[in-house]
Amino acid sequence: MIRLPSLKSLQAFESAARHMSFTLAAQELNVTPGAISQQIRLLEEFLEIRLFQRLNRTIVLTDAGLLLLPETRKGFEHLRDAVSQVQRRADGGPLTITSAPSFVSKWLIPRLGRFKTRHPDIDVRIDTSDRLVDFSREDIDVGIRFGNGVYPELETVFLFSFDLIAVCSPDLLRDGQQLEVVSDLKKFTLLHSNYDEIDPGWPDWAMWLKVVEADEIDSTHGIFFNQSDQLFQAAVDGQGVALLANVLADPEIAAGRLVQPFSTRLPVKFNYHLVTSSHKAGLVKVVAFREWILDESAYLRDN
Repeated sequence: MIRLPSLKSLQAFESAARHMSFTLAAQELNVTPGAISQQIRLLEEFLEIRLFQRLNRTIVLTDAGLLLLPETRKGFEHLRDAVSQVQRRADGGPLTITSAPSFVSKWLIPRLGRFKTRHPDIDVRIDTSDRLVDFSREDIDVGIRFGNGVYPELETVFLFSFDLIAVCSPDLLRDGQQLEVVSDLKKFTLLHSNYDEIDPGWPDWAMWLKVVEADEIDSTHGIFFNQSDQLFQAAVDGQGVALLANVLADPEIAAGRLVQPFSTRLPVKFNYHLVTSSHKAGLVKVVAFREWILDESAYLRDN
């Protein structure tokens, strides 16, 4: 197998030969003229032949340089075409979105039709999971995560923050059961998430009851869920009273499937973010989705 010089050396040569200037090549490639000179020297040593004649204030191509330039240029053109074709193929497939099941079902899906109306040519594939997917290994275009926004090697865009509110099914309050004052919670099952296992500072019933000064209520019992959609569904099905994100619960409250008996809200230090890998951030379908979801969630950032 024939050894080839480094791509960086060939790129430096092609740019310098096209501009007939190490300085202009350095500006184009965002390096120093010395770095261009070094790369060309390495290329000449590899080929064991001079490619440029260095004159007082100019450079000219040798016969070997004149022979190498057009073929190098063709090589870069073929490489650019191949990369462009791969990018177009990646951009032409469905937009794959990953997020937690509760966010997908309660916030994203009710709005997704508006994305399709704006971009009817972009197909969408949804991957629901509470786990953090590996963008470098899995076929995922964008993710919607809630966290601190620090995701190494991913491009992150803030979407919105949220609070936790106490909610339950209106069916739970029928048959004479009352939930008018906080002390009434003693008669109801508390529904819990296991997020505090991931983050000990996650707001829970103990914090909420402390805020409302209801020390007489035991917050350690109830039903515990490790999936956000299970917690949400249990509340809707009348299994007890849950602390849910207001941005997800508000539509259910408006539809009459949930009620909020108390006005107390617990702020959450985590926020929702849109994330994607740097090599997919420029895809047309990813840019389109980023612009759409920022428009769609603007009302939450304005509040």
